[in-house]
Amino acid sequence: MMLDRNRLNQGEYILWTGLGIASFIGCWYLSVLAGLVPRQFLPPPHEVLIKFIHLMQEPFSGHTLVAHIASSFQRFFYGFILAVAIGIPLGLLMALSRFANQIITPFFESIRFVAPIAWVPFAALWFGTGIGGPILVIFMGAFPPVLINTYRGAIHVDKKYLEAARVLGAGKFRLMTEVLFPAAIPSIIAGLRISAGLGWQSLVGAELIVASSGVGYLMVKGQASIQTDIVMSGMIAIGLIGLLIDVLLRQAEKFAVHYKEI
Repeated sequence: MMLDRNRLNQGEYILWTGLGIASFIGCWYLSVLAGLVPRQFLPPPHEVLIKFIHLMQEPFSGHTLVAHIASSFQRFFYGFILAVAIGIPLGLLMALSRFANQIITPFFESIRFVAPIAWVPFAALWFGTGIGGPILVIFMGAFPPVLINTYRGAIHVDKKYLEAARVLGAGKFRLMTEVLFPAAIPSIIAGLRISAGLGWQSLVGAELIVASSGVGYLMVKGQASIQTDIVMSGMIAIGLIGLLIDVLLRQAEKFAVHYKEI
């Protein structure tokens, strides 16, 4: 069960979070000391930390860990921005136009239940190990939440605002940009958090197969050479970057809710 930050003060939240992390690391050390798993496949935490720091400075598979992270984040950024650039306008259009909704919905429903990782074989065939393959996979993971939350936020806008704007001569473009979009911002940003998480996870899956650099590629090479500490260092990097992205979007969500209440 996840901690509810609204019911705990900051000190209690930090305490429980620290206890959770300490318990996890303690169980990790006990598993290593007890020999439950060979040390080659489960190195102790301090060895993984040392390897993580080493990878930040020394290249592995042609790049340092920092360069691999930068490569991964570049792919994620392109795929995520593409999902936002297409998903938000389509969601607003679907909320405004019943005809557009009827046209877009069948196509959207036919692809949104396909797992992003299922697009990896197509991405490999179409783009090889170029940047296009991971971008396609990221887009397919990030696009549905953006469109759905944009649509849900816009469809609940009070109709009287739309009617008032129409009376004043606003066309569909201005209705979308000046009425629906501002009202749907909190819902849109909430969707962006989900979208970013799915996009980042999809990226790593794509890099395991259709990339020649990036954190996922580093993990594959570490697995091939049976270097578990490298694989786990990649996992730590993935978690930290994902957490940073979520924190930034969470702050944006708080700002949007505050802006709407003003």
